[in-house]
Amino acid sequence: MLVKHDTDRVRDLLAGAQRIVCVCHRNPDGDAIGALLGMGLLVERALPSCSVVFHCLDPVPETFHFLPAAQRVQQTCGWRSGDLVLFLDSAEPKLTGLHETHPELFDGTYPSIVLDHHPTNTRFGTVNIIVDGAASTCEIVVQLADALSWPIDGNIATCLLTGVYTDTGGLLHSNTTTMVYRTVARLLRSGARQQEIVRAVFRTARVSTLKLWGRVLEKISLTPEGAAVSAVTEGDFRATGAGYSDLTGAIDYVNAVPGMRFSLILSQRGDVVKGSLRTLRDDVDVSAMAGRFKGGGHRKAAGFSLHGTLMPEVRWKVVESPEDAQSPSSQQSSPSLVSLASVPEEWPGAS
Repeated sequence: MLVKHDTDRVRDLLAGAQRIVCVCHRNPDGDAIGALLGMGLLVERALPSCSVVFHCLDPVPETFHFLPAAQRVQQTCGWRSGDLVLFLDSAEPKLTGLHETHPELFDGTYPSIVLDHHPTNTRFGTVNIIVDGAASTCEIVVQLADALSWPIDGNIATCLLTGVYTDTGGLLHSNTTTMVYRTVARLLRSGARQQEIVRAVFRTARVSTLKLWGRVLEKISLTPEGAAVSAVTEGDFRATGAGYSDLTGAIDYVNAVPGMRFSLILSQRGDVVKGSLRTLRDDVDVSAMAGRFKGGGHRKAAGFSLHGTLMPEVRWKVVESPEDAQSPSSQQSSPSLVSLASVPEEWPGAS
């Protein structure tokens, strides 16, 4: 639950802002987009004299184009004196993609509020509302709206319910708590268009997406350590005509292989390899595994990024890019030299 002192500070910061810029992480998922739009629309309705900007460095995935105000999300933003920045669903600055081009957003130059549910959040804002027991950031936005006595209309509720649904796998994942069901009921009473969400997110898939998932499933291999592993190369994206965001959801099928300790999908995206980890087991912590590669997330769903290239040998592995191989920090840990398709028993969280 939210702490009253924190909500009072949020109220004060919002009241003094000339313009509010809502920001979510790169490669946005349903919770990031839902929280970004839902929070921004809440602010517009509660504070009509304040202008609101929606910002994400990457475009909104086509799956979420049905959401109200999705067309207003900008990939660039001219920062102004007097701005208040609202960071949604972002566990650390680098996930926004703004940490290098706009470090002033994170050094106290601009007041900021962070709303997030990741236990690995670095609490980089002026005010940090981190509820790591929440299933989604959208769930926290609902709690904040109620704490501030802000009304939630049908458009806002649809955005927020989208985030709750996607981060719980349509209420199927183990993070579907009693609070999640109360939040869903709250949003449905407010006019959330549930069937519109279901059709767009869970009942619609482009041919290119299905072809990409077919390649993911075709490449699944099982390791002696109990991992179900697959990989997607740039060639796979080109051959299927799919985009990076089309990979979303494929990990749940890889994770469905019975008897596995965890699942992993590696995907090449330019000079970066992204890893997506999932588990259904209570005795496996994939966020600890992702932490080995400077990533993070939750016990049962986590991810990481490495500079390098996927190389198919006996098993998939990531080979360091030349600049990383020369850096002192890389020499100390060398995580990108680990054969990621073969994760040893001594990995943190895999016991």
